Amino acid sequence: MNASGTATRDTITLTGITARGFHGVFEDERRNGQPFVVDVVLHTDLRPAGLSDDLTQTAHYGELAEQVAAIIAGEPLNLIEALAERIAQAVLDGFAGVGAVDVTVHKPQAPITVPFGDVAVTIHRDRA
Repeated sequence: MNASGTATRDTITLTGITARGFHGVFEDERRNGQPFVVDVVLHTDLRPAGLSDDLTQTAHYGELAEQVAAIIAGEPLNLIEALAERIAQAVLDGFAGVGAVDVTVHKPQAPITVPFGDVAVTIHRDRA
């Protein structure tokens, strides 16, 4: 929702943020680590930035990318669901103008015993 109470349809999308993390339930995942890839969609009103051409009126996606990479590389978690929650909360805490966020965490090297392309979870969190 924007300041007038209407739904925000504008988004900022940042895909493919990649960092090495040590998340997983198995000991070797925590010891050796693996790449995790994150996509983030911010739901925010882009009109102020579009009209003013002022970076302070929008979410700085360079800072967002650095923050997400730091979370991926940070404290290990068992589940990628928990990693997605941690990222979503950081976005909502750190970017005041964001009304909602979608976070997708990909674990392309998950310990699955059959051939697969990717495993991912996606969550949507509103500022409430």
